[in-house]
Amino acid sequence: MEKTLQSNRQLVTRKFKSWIIAGRPKTLLAAIVPVVVGSALAINKGKFVLLFSVIALLCSLLIQVGTNFTNDLYDFLKGADSEDRKGPLRVLAAGLISVKEMKIGVVFIFSAAFILGLILVYEAGPVILVIGILSIIAGITYTAGPFPLAYNGLGDIFVFMFFGIAGTTGTYYIQVKEFSMVSFLTSIPVGALITDILVVNNYRDIEEDKAAGKRTLAVIFGKDFTRFQFIFLILTSFAIPAVLYFFFDFKYWILLPYLTFPIAYKLIIMLYTIEGFQLNKTLELTAKLSALYGFLFAAGLIL
Repeated sequence: MEKTLQSNRQLVTRKFKSWIIAGRPKTLLAAIVPVVVGSALAINKGKFVLLFSVIALLCSLLIQVGTNFTNDLYDFLKGADSEDRKGPLRVLAAGLISVKEMKIGVVFIFSAAFILGLILVYEAGPVILVIGILSIIAGITYTAGPFPLAYNGLGDIFVFMFFGIAGTTGTYYIQVKEFSMVSFLTSIPVGALITDILVVNNYRDIEEDKAAGKRTLAVIFGKDFTRFQFIFLILTSFAIPAVLYFFFDFKYWILLPYLTFPIAYKLIIMLYTIEGFQLNKTLELTAKLSALYGFLFAAGLIL
C-alpha cells in the first residue's frame, strides 16, 4: 500500500513537471514585458490601477501558456518536432504528455484566460473583449487550423502584433480608457525585441522547418534576410526612446534602455559567427535583452 502511494506521488510529480516544461517558463517574460510597459505608461499618466494590471498579467501569461501548449501539440502532429530538434525538450515528442491530455490542457488554459479576462471587459468595455478573443484565436491558429500562421511566414507578424502592440496598448487602455500615439510607440520596441526571439529560433531551425514544410520567413528568404531582420528590429527598438525624448517631452530617463546596447551588439556578432545548437545561447540572450530592455524602458516611462 505504501509503495503504491509512493509510486502514485512520483507519477503525479513527473506529470506536474511535464506540464511545467510544456508551459516553457523561459518564454513567459514575453507575456510579462508588454503588461509591465503598458502599466508603466499608465503610471506616467497618473491612472494606474494595480488590480487591473495584475489581471491583465495573468491573462497574458495564460494566453502565452495556451499558445505554447498548442504549438507543442500541432508541431508534434505535423512532424515538426523530430529527434534532431536543436531546441528545448518538447513533451509530446518525448512522450511525457499524451495528445488527448494536451488537447484538454489547451482548452482549459484558454478558457481560464477568457473567463478571467471578462473582469477587464466589464471595466474597459468591448474593445478589450475583441483584443482578448483575437489574442486567443491567434494563439490557437499560430500552429493549428487550415492556415497556421507559423507555417506560412506570418509568425513574426503575429508575435509583433499581439505581444507588442495588443499587449502593451491593451494594458494601457484598460486603465486610461484610450489609445494614443505614445502608447503605440511604446509598444514597438516591446514587440520588436520579442519578435527577435522568434527570429533567432527560426534562424536556428531553418533546416528542420524546411524538412517539415514549416515556411517561416527564415525558410522563405534565407539566412541573410533573417540576420537583416534581426538587426532591423533591434535598430527600430533603439530608435523609439530617442523619438519619445525629443518629440514627446519625456525626461532623459527614457533613454535607460540604451544601457542594453552592448548586449544587442554581442547578439549581432553571435548571429554571424555561430551555428546549430550554439544558437540556443543566442536565443537565451535575446530573451534576456527583451526583458532587460523592457524593464529599463518601463522605469524610464515612470521616472
